[in-house]
Amino acid sequence: MLIPPGGGPGPHAHADFEESFYVIEGEVEVKSEFGSYVAIKGSFITNSKGGVVHGFKNKTGLPAHLLCTVVPAGLESLFEEIGQPVAAGQFLPPPLLDAATIKKLQAIAEKHGQQVFPPDYLG
Repeated sequence: MLIPPGGGPGPHAHADFEESFYVIEGEVEVKSEFGSYVAIKGSFITNSKGGVVHGFKNKTGLPAHLLCTVVPAGLESLFEEIGQPVAAGQFLPPPLLDAATIKKLQAIAEKHGQQVFPPDYLG
């Protein structure tokens, strides 16, 4: 995953997926119900099954590069439905997260075993 400056997923949860990240380059601020910290190059982040609300954001001026693993497979169908194809290295501006957009994202996420929470959910 290439995470542009200011980018990253907002608060979300997925009870049936285990998700892990390895920070290849850059850094991201990780937030969950258990607190927050900055994951730097070489950090390993794991979100076990069970539905803990979490998210991360690149608060630097440079892209962050993460290796993401999701078990079991299948989460790519969410990204295919919710995303928009772009050229390699191209980034879209972050979407405006108004109430209507959040409601739409929540509906799509629920189809794929996810819950999406408002941007300020984790403080």
